[in-house]
Amino acid sequence: MSSVHLLVLVHGMWGNPTHLKELHHEIKQKSAESGIELHTMLAETNQEDSTYDGIDWGGERVAQEIYAEIEELKKDGKQVTRFSITGYSLGGLVSRYVVGILLQKGFFDNVTPVNFNTLATPHLGLVRYPSFFSTVSSKLGPKLLSRTGEQFFASDKWSTTGRPLLDIMSDPDFVFYQALARFQTIRIYANATNDRTVPYVTAAIETEDPFAEHIFNGIEIQVDERYKPIIKSYHFPPESLLEKRKPFILTREWFDNRKKRPASLPPFLRFRFPLNILFYVAFPLLLPAVLSLAIIRFSRATRSSKARIKTLETDFPKGETLASMLGRLEHQMESAVVEMMEDPMLGASSFDNTIAIEDEGKGETTKFRRLEKDEHPVITPLQYKIAARMNKLPIKKEFAFLTDFNTHGTIICRDVERFAFREAGRGVIRHWADSLVV
Repeated sequence: MSSVHLLVLVHGMWGNPTHLKELHHEIKQKSAESGIELHTMLAETNQEDSTYDGIDWGGERVAQEIYAEIEELKKDGKQVTRFSITGYSLGGLVSRYVVGILLQKGFFDNVTPVNFNTLATPHLGLVRYPSFFSTVSSKLGPKLLSRTGEQFFASDKWSTTGRPLLDIMSDPDFVFYQALARFQTIRIYANATNDRTVPYVTAAIETEDPFAEHIFNGIEIQVDERYKPIIKSYHFPPESLLEKRKPFILTREWFDNRKKRPASLPPFLRFRFPLNILFYVAFPLLLPAVLSLAIIRFSRATRSSKARIKTLETDFPKGETLASMLGRLEHQMESAVVEMMEDPMLGASSFDNTIAIEDEGKGETTKFRRLEKDEHPVITPLQYKIAARMNKLPIKKEFAFLTDFNTHGTIICRDVERFAFREAGRGVIRHWADSLVV
């Protein structure tokens, strides 16, 4: 049998394989140029409304696809000896769950884990900002996005001791973290600015956003010309030179700064005069109708998802799921008792501007600067804890400096046929393809 390197691509929430069309194109081109047989599989079973069913059920489905793909390759006389996986958005969390399943099943006993990549993935879960819209979203998200929404906002009680799935997936005592640690290369890509779906902090696994306050205040960004918009370096001016927050005054300087900022509306809603005036007049009437339709759509999809989950819990094929396995194992772990007794503030200090997170059983403490009340975003104690654990892995981080309305789709050139402006992210996926160890 000939040896094959299997690369799996996993799309995001509400997604389908076509969202990763440009990644697939770039890696096929590189594979052809290098002469190395790299077999690419685009995950298909967990798409569209099925993405409401949770990171765990999505992971179980993709894992089954991987095993099925390997069997098909065997029929063609090909043996998978190397394995890589790349996830976009929710797909990155699904990928972390998938590699945990593979490790638990002994997959990596005979297959070398090579590349683990994510693009714009909410590794810390979805974060809340001190704004009305964000507060409402954090309240409705767990209800309107079914199991996935609960896991995004860490309001689920996934483990038998009530710990959220994102907490378990970042714990070094569990297979998800252990599987990640086996990969030769772990590389994550995050939008430095304007990702309104998966902001910088959670995609980059950071607890502060260095770009948030300084982007329009003299920050110096140097972009890699070969892989534009990948950031090569950045420099913040001395604190004394930063523009302080000023009251709203119609000055020439204010208008100049507004030109530098991203547009407040997506491209398809930007009209020329006089249509823009008509749109702004009609907007107060259109918004309630659009929001109502969206809520109805989410509610229906959530009901369907909960019905599917009930069926999956009783009829899932191929035997026991990883969740049920770990549920039994967790009872045997001493750390589970510690978790149940742990202070809910996880060591947060009320006397200074730092927060100390102690990783249970490890005797190690990591300190972060506590965010002030008016800073963005609002990082929870659990998210601090997840970041502290994840950043102990040898993760290579790449940042993309894009300036359109919402850079979440642009980072992978999603739907460039419909949205030509997303071609601006081409350098990111080219960097991803060139950085893969094949």
